[in-house]
Amino acid sequence: MSSNDPMAEIRASFFIECEELLEALQDGLQAMDDGAEDTETINIVFRAVHSIKGGAGAFGLEALVRFAHRFETALDEVRADRLSPDADALKLFFQCADHLSDLVRVSRDAGPLPDAETSALLAQLDDLLGEDASAEEEAPDENIDFQPARLSLDLDLGGEDALVLDVAKPRFRIEFTPENELFETGNEPFHMLRALDALGECKITCNTDALPGFESLAPETSYLSWVIELVADVDEPEIASVFEFVEGLCTLRIESVEGDDPKHGSDSEPPVPVLEPAPSEDEAPTGGSEAEPTLSGDTEATAAEEVPEVAPAEPNDTAPPEPDRTAPAEPPRPDPTAAPPRKVAAQPAAATKSVVRVDIDRIERLVNLVGELVINQAMLAQSLEQSGLSPHSDAMNGLEEFQRLTRDIQDSVMMIRAQPVKSLFQRMSRIVREASAMVGKDVRLHTEGEATEVDKTVIERLADPLTHMIRNAVDHGLETAETRAAKGKPAQGRVNLSAAHRSGRVVIEVSDDGGGIDRDRVFQIAAQKGLISPDAQLSDSEIDNLLFLPGFSTASEVSDLSGRGVGMDVVRTSIQALGGRISIASTPGQGTSFSISLPLTLAVLDGMVVEVADETLVLPLSVVVETLTLRAEDVEMVRPGAHVVRVRSGFVPLFDLGKELGYRAPVSDYDGIVVLLIAQEDSSHAALIIDSIQDQRQVVIKGLDDSFYRAPGIAAATILGDGQIALIVDTSDIISNAIGAQATAAAPIPAGLSA
Repeated sequence: MSSNDPMAEIRASFFIECEELLEALQDGLQAMDDGAEDTETINIVFRAVHSIKGGAGAFGLEALVRFAHRFETALDEVRADRLSPDADALKLFFQCADHLSDLVRVSRDAGPLPDAETSALLAQLDDLLGEDASAEEEAPDENIDFQPARLSLDLDLGGEDALVLDVAKPRFRIEFTPENELFETGNEPFHMLRALDALGECKITCNTDALPGFESLAPETSYLSWVIELVADVDEPEIASVFEFVEGLCTLRIESVEGDDPKHGSDSEPPVPVLEPAPSEDEAPTGGSEAEPTLSGDTEATAAEEVPEVAPAEPNDTAPPEPDRTAPAEPPRPDPTAAPPRKVAAQPAAATKSVVRVDIDRIERLVNLVGELVINQAMLAQSLEQSGLSPHSDAMNGLEEFQRLTRDIQDSVMMIRAQPVKSLFQRMSRIVREASAMVGKDVRLHTEGEATEVDKTVIERLADPLTHMIRNAVDHGLETAETRAAKGKPAQGRVNLSAAHRSGRVVIEVSDDGGGIDRDRVFQIAAQKGLISPDAQLSDSEIDNLLFLPGFSTASEVSDLSGRGVGMDVVRTSIQALGGRISIASTPGQGTSFSISLPLTLAVLDGMVVEVADETLVLPLSVVVETLTLRAEDVEMVRPGAHVVRVRSGFVPLFDLGKELGYRAPVSDYDGIVVLLIAQEDSSHAALIIDSIQDQRQVVIKGLDDSFYRAPGIAAATILGDGQIALIVDTSDIISNAIGAQATAAAPIPAGLSA
């Protein structure tokens, strides 16, 4: 199939929409699992599965349609209050949502269908639904026929076929006209008509006046409309909820019918509109003023003007209308023996947003072009500064404006690439469910900061490291239910996944409430594997970092989740490749927390340009707290090779950046030396010795190719305004792997040290 085939484009668009629908499905199920039982949440879940089924049917994806139909049937039972979404049912729904995602993926990629898993889940849905599921499968919707007693093509609502109404119950008249788009999205009016019929006594009349002759019939055009008379102990919002998942795809009018006439209503009493959508472009209001949608209980005097075809409105200068015409109808008294209707969640007026889907390659090209623009702007600025022009000249003023516009363009382009981490966190929910099922533990995932935005490339490359960490938390971090009960903990383990912006970076934390790291066992295993010397003296943090060594594993036996010694070393390598860093904090008996710090984007960086041993380097501006000029008395040696510097009332470790990078010999005279006070992720500080500060500017990050040797402490490179290549320093890597770091950690530190 050619790339210009319209069907190929529509099919690709369908699978993109499926991603959004699956995300909404996961959100709805999670809300239900958290205790939400409102009608809107259940409808969101139902609509997502229904829309996927409808689109899949249009492309002949039978396996996807078959599974989605059974899943939809179960959700419909929940909507109708015939099935309670208890813990077991929700667990099955989550599994079905995961499998639905798999079916969408294999349908898109034309991969092999997971028939065995499909059959197993269908059998569980059958057990959940009982005998009705098999009966419905044997009589699919395609063979549904309207019964003559319930569907008449005659619009005359009187006569022998008139519905005998119970005047003690509320009466409604619903006019329903589907648009062409309703059928294009896979929806069927029958489902809505059947749902109305289930509410109470119902008479449905089909209007075929617009139906042309066979020779003029257009298969893609909708010609039919329906008028429904309903007598039921329901309110208007409950009726409107039947049509919620086709909102905007149909013309809907719901009227409350008053009076004792068993027909539509008397000629003297006009029906009161209770829910009316805004008129479309081709349906101008018939009244003299623009009417807002009117809800029952808040009907204004203008209601009479909105229905002039039923009863003529009185002129505006006449006396006020009679109270029985303007006052809202008294709501029916609920039957105390009847089950109360489920509350409908209040929906705020959603702002209309236009969305354009753009190929990622075009965005990448735009990002690269903006990067080159920033580099050229820096070159132009440096050339003008070297030319000796006055800072107040027109050229320099124009340069400042050009620099501001360049920065705004760059920020806007970066916002296009930014995406919330919500989709990534939803994937981790599935990992938790699958991993906990494999090890037989009851685990619940709690997420925070799902709206935190980060570069799309970072999100894509973060999936594998997070998967390893989540599985380790479930397998190694959390105890069994029996062990937790013996310790006085809840039987259900907890894994927390959070994201937040801190100091110009995004920090993602994975924590659990398990037993923490058994440092004695970790030390013994590392010594047995020859990774460390048996008589090594290591601090708690150094023992924790042994988990990142290649080949290290605390698993006693190999399983599907762990035990092969491949995992945490891959995690650290992947994080470092993203320009990030990872740290561990663990408390025995309380749990373990892994913190990942990543740049917001892999394209630009606000940096401080410094000089060290005639080499130009760039440090991320977000980690620089302040700059200091030292005096000799500010520096103290705690042991040979380990120094600290006095900063106001405390001390911080001091490191020579030139020495750590191998540029020169260590500094011996500290008088007049310039240092940068660096903030680390654990809120500690360190000081880096440099030679001078050149500038502060925004630079474009250029990743180092794999063919280059990855030097410790170097994250990437950039091109400066004069065309010179400068290396971007990873300060955290410099500090943690510094030559004097272990000596400083092992030495006695003066009181007040912040390290």
